[in-house]
Amino acid sequence: MRRVILITGLLLGILGQSVYSENGRVVIQGSTTVLPIAQRCAEVFMKKHPQTDISVRGGGSGTGIAGLIDGICDIAISSREIKSNEIDKAREKGINPIAWVIAKDGIAVIVHPANPVKGLTLNQIKDIYSGKISNWKEVGGSNGRIVVVSRDSASGTYTCFQKLVMQKERVRPDALLQTSNATVVGVVKRTKGAIGYVGLGYLNGEVKVLSVEGIEPQEEMVSKGIYPLVRPLFIYTKEKSKGIVKEFIDFVLGKEGQKIVREEGFIPVSSGELTFLYPTEESETEESKGEKN
Repeated sequence: MRRVILITGLLLGILGQSVYSENGRVVIQGSTTVLPIAQRCAEVFMKKHPQTDISVRGGGSGTGIAGLIDGICDIAISSREIKSNEIDKAREKGINPIAWVIAKDGIAVIVHPANPVKGLTLNQIKDIYSGKISNWKEVGGSNGRIVVVSRDSASGTYTCFQKLVMQKERVRPDALLQTSNATVVGVVKRTKGAIGYVGLGYLNGEVKVLSVEGIEPQEEMVSKGIYPLVRPLFIYTKEKSKGIVKEFIDFVLGKEGQKIVREEGFIPVSSGELTFLYPTEESETEESKGEKN
């Protein structure tokens, strides 16, 4: 069985400006949230196209977009919209980034399974992450210190959380900053007083998922935008895709690719849904520059 090649930073450095999609090789880089979708789709696609070699790595949304601009990858995967300053950098190099929404995601708020709290409001989550609330008894839980677990400021998921929840307030300085969704889950499941947030595809039954504003992150609630913490997931290319890159994107957006999206725990989208060239809203803050989702 062929496997997706997870290329290392060293290999990327060797590649430099060289991307070989025209020779059947495609390099994909970016969001750890979107990574499971990209890996599975690449594996299935290579079975259907044996002449194709697709390499996939994480590193974060901003890392993927920067790689696309610098010619390190053919496709950037991202859990947030491209920023205006990134578009400016791309234009300086004669690149016009194109975006496709390949899935919908809900940011799930998670706690240790033993935590009796069932749900929080957006204001309560913001107050916990800013440090205004520091004990679980203040939100209906048992007496105990809240251990705040967050993605680091280089994360696309962090950027979305800042935009949807924190609204320019800073995360408390003693928060445990993690580099991926998986590490957030790991810390929360091992730490009785912890709270964290992750993409839906990383929920595995080992942590407790809280409702937000009384709404649970179930598929229907996320798909209809009723759940408060909903975001799209993206693929970015330098230009209108062609050749093997176009075939791969068509596969991801097609019936089989969208089946993989659901199997990986995310919400499928309609064909061409929310496709755009440029960001619809600026989400850049001092803390969230250089995303790494």
